[in-house]
Amino acid sequence: MDYTHFFEGLRKQLDGELLLDEMSRVLYSTDASNYRIEPLGVLLPRNARDVQIAVSRASQYGVPVLARGGGSSLAGQTVGAALVIDCSRHMNRIVEIDAPGRRARVEPGVVLDRLNREVAKHGLMVGPDPASGNRATLGGMVANNATGTHSILYGNMIDHVVAAEVVLSDGTPATFAVTDRSEWTGRKKAPGLEGAIYSALDTFIARNAETIRSDTPKHWRRNSGYRLETLLDETRNLARLLCGSEGTLAVMTEIEIALVPRPTETALAIVHFKTRREALESVTTILETTPSAVELMDGVAIKQARRSAGFADQMGFIEGDPGAVLIAEFYGESEDDLDASLSELAKALHYAGQGYMTRKIVDKTDIRAVWNVRKEMLGLVMGVTGDYKPVPFIEDASVPVEHLASYIEELDAHITGRGTRVAYYAHASAGCLHVRPFLNLKDGREVQKMQDISLASMELVRRFGGSVASEHGDGLARSWLNQPFLGEDLYGACVELKKIFDATGILNPGKIVEAPEMTRDLRYGADYGTMPVETIMDFSEFGGFAATLELCNGNGACRKLDSGTMCPSFMATRDEEHSTRGRANALAASLSGVLGPGSLTSRRMYEVMELCIQCKGCKTECPSNVDLARLKTEWLARYWQDNNVPLRTQMFATLPELARSLTPGRARIVNWVNQRKSSRWFMDKFMAISRERAFPPFAERSFVSSFSSMKKADDRPEVVLFPDTFNNYLEPHVAMSAAAVLERVGYHVIVPEQPVCCGRTYLSKGFVSDAQRLAIETVDVLYPYAERGLAIVGLEPSCILTLRDEFLVLLPGEARARKVAERAMTFEEFVDEDDEHLFENNLWHDRSETPVLIHGHCHQKALSKTDSSVRCMQTSGYQNVEVADSGCCGMAGSFGYEREHVAVSKKMAELRLVPAVNALPPDAVIAAAGTSCRAQIRDLTGRQPLHPAEIMLRALQHGLSPSS
Repeated sequence: MDYTHFFEGLRKQLDGELLLDEMSRVLYSTDASNYRIEPLGVLLPRNARDVQIAVSRASQYGVPVLARGGGSSLAGQTVGAALVIDCSRHMNRIVEIDAPGRRARVEPGVVLDRLNREVAKHGLMVGPDPASGNRATLGGMVANNATGTHSILYGNMIDHVVAAEVVLSDGTPATFAVTDRSEWTGRKKAPGLEGAIYSALDTFIARNAETIRSDTPKHWRRNSGYRLETLLDETRNLARLLCGSEGTLAVMTEIEIALVPRPTETALAIVHFKTRREALESVTTILETTPSAVELMDGVAIKQARRSAGFADQMGFIEGDPGAVLIAEFYGESEDDLDASLSELAKALHYAGQGYMTRKIVDKTDIRAVWNVRKEMLGLVMGVTGDYKPVPFIEDASVPVEHLASYIEELDAHITGRGTRVAYYAHASAGCLHVRPFLNLKDGREVQKMQDISLASMELVRRFGGSVASEHGDGLARSWLNQPFLGEDLYGACVELKKIFDATGILNPGKIVEAPEMTRDLRYGADYGTMPVETIMDFSEFGGFAATLELCNGNGACRKLDSGTMCPSFMATRDEEHSTRGRANALAASLSGVLGPGSLTSRRMYEVMELCIQCKGCKTECPSNVDLARLKTEWLARYWQDNNVPLRTQMFATLPELARSLTPGRARIVNWVNQRKSSRWFMDKFMAISRERAFPPFAERSFVSSFSSMKKADDRPEVVLFPDTFNNYLEPHVAMSAAAVLERVGYHVIVPEQPVCCGRTYLSKGFVSDAQRLAIETVDVLYPYAERGLAIVGLEPSCILTLRDEFLVLLPGEARARKVAERAMTFEEFVDEDDEHLFENNLWHDRSETPVLIHGHCHQKALSKTDSSVRCMQTSGYQNVEVADSGCCGMAGSFGYEREHVAVSKKMAELRLVPAVNALPPDAVIAAAGTSCRAQIRDLTGRQPLHPAEIMLRALQHGLSPSS
């Protein structure tokens, strides 16, 4: 069908953006589910008027409409051949917080964690807490009838929605709220569709009341079909009917939600079991002690979490190799309350003879670590290599908790009896385990197995009195089961209700009722394949370039906004194409033929990849460890094969060679030229290097040349100081400070005289072969030191950590490169790992009153952590030390100097880093190991950040140079 006229007219009326290009449609064709359906177009509305216009016009033209939030649906609710309305981009205002009334009004695109941060100031929070709360929108939560870990306390969204502003299927705006009998009668008189709905519902209730009462599943945690029983209430509220409706009845433009008090104190008990069955049989015992939550992690989930680079160091709460653990949480008003609850639990378990070990956790930091692992368990379980993935399709079933162990035992026998592995985790307290069979959906036989397992699960759930869907919704994965599960009469009532609200079926068709088979429109299928990609870097650990992209399961963790580093460009733009998920989807779509020939190295693909600043946050913060930085580097290399390399790109890539060629006289000339306004105007106009940014001056004398004259041979322990380009040629005073500190505390510092370069600038610009050549040369120089067991210490995190990371994939199988990688460490890591006697307190001034704010470099946070930076500062006398949750500085090497990127570069910093720095007192010290980070902080705040080595040098009581 030709929708040209529809879209042409729509575009003229909108305040928001209408995306119709192929790439945008492909990026919205998937979510976190097994499905792919390309939409007709994507609307990013700015206000409720945009939504009303779009739905009204869609109704006239018969165009399907699909409202979408964060796109983290596991069942496929948010994909379809429709006009997708994504409210997360602009319609994300918190309209009002009524703290005394414990209410909040929000636009549907507001992310849960953002609302919780605001209402926390009043001691309140939203009750339902899905694990995806750092990217899940309130609109999506209502549409899904979301709940979470604490569902035994707070139930589902249906228990908290107060009212909703909506657009009906013909474009009519309406308000859904509590209505008594007289108000209901009044609304029946409203003109148009609104009045017709209220009138039709009276007849519907009279005809179907008995069916609803008798056939509705009795289990409290239910999402299958529509919540028709809400229409039987004495006072009705159609906003509650929207919960779990998946946008099939109306499109929300504003939501009013009830809030609950935040708990005062919490504690955890990690109960270890030898088998999963034993753990599940213990749930009823634990529930008798009134916990706020009980979550299960089975052995498969535990092993997968321990394999994940970003989460392995948070797994200390589990000891040994249990078959399963239960995470029991308790709320209390005081520590005494928590102690009493934990003691009661211990007694109950001892009396029942359940669990072989229990670990109590009361420290708030440790508690956060446990929940961080649990919240990202979906991505952790999904992040496996190969074609067999733990697939979501029966993960949302819930049964009464007293039947949970039996249900899981029978289900497990059915699945494993087919030779299929399976993982279990999540809400044991609510009778809902997320069950993930490992299937290969590229194999037709495995696709049929998925359908067979789904039917078997449904039959078991019905027998045990549960619900097929309980929090993740019906979508494409489960809507097809509603007729056999609910029965003909109740399902028929659901179909009738849909027609009352949406007679022409334009609102998210194919969901809840009249759904296709679950095996249609799969993202992967028997006919799925990808074009071969020859790479320079090694991707064999994941099965190749395409298989690395397939690690992305669409869970959307890269869409979080206010914590961590991943993904800086999405945090700044909130555009799907600038998320890690968006880029991975775009590349995968090209390789699989969804995008046409030539798309891989097209200009449109460049636009998608452009704002990836290769921060490496995704390498560890993505639960599936999708290293988009490495993927982009390899993709760029291929892009330059088909496209001309700009002069600016070549210049920034070859910065190390330029710096090495500068004599003192040449350095003075280059610095003079760079400072001229005319020069900066020229570079801005003809090379797109922003005149807003001032280049850091080249040093007239490099660190290596200065230090070589100071070397002294003696019998002190030796350490190698790696002279990276930035600290060698641009800021040699930093390297001199590091050498001074190391010499003063008893080391003989060795600096290689032969040129060494990590190749970072080449990698960032896609010159992979050049970076490989430099890696070989650098390994040649450094290997003799590494072979002797010497530490190779670096000051610029992105450079020294390249030796640990990219060198291993640039030179796969090279034993010398691995040896160098093993000995490479940041300055802070080396100081932290040193024997305590070398850092005795009498060397340092007491700086305990001086506050220090540490901003971690992105690569440092991804590959090294900032704990060692904290201990460095504490070692040297600073005790008031804080690590800023500042995200990415946004400078990212040359990125912040490039004219078209200056604005987004600043936006990245202004989200969290700049406010954190501006809030510091005047005497505070700012520690930043990254050269780019320091430049960005200076430019945007006027403050002077220092490398940790410089701060440590200032703290020394005496001995300020290597020659002293």
